[in-house]
Amino acid sequence: MGIRVALGATTGSVIRLIVGDTLTAVTAGVVAGVIVSVAATRLLVPYLFGVGVADPTTYAVILAALASVSIAASWMPARRAGRVEPAIVLRQE
Repeated sequence: MGIRVALGATTGSVIRLIVGDTLTAVTAGVVAGVIVSVAATRLLVPYLFGVGVADPTTYAVILAALASVSIAASWMPARRAGRVEPAIVLRQE
């Protein structure tokens, strides 16, 4: 990231890059998880109390929680990476 900033990347573009990459990976994991969970619903029926097998509200809340946590977890490192002084980073590496 220090090299990107040294070449003229703005703080906003570095943040978008890092958060975007994180959300891409999370999206792939969520898609795989939804596919597995829909396929495994027959096995989970005895353990679900008060919730339907394909309850859209439950899926929506879980997806929103995962997205929120992912954005929060990648935001602070992205801000730090965007504010790095390029000269300091290039001297250290």
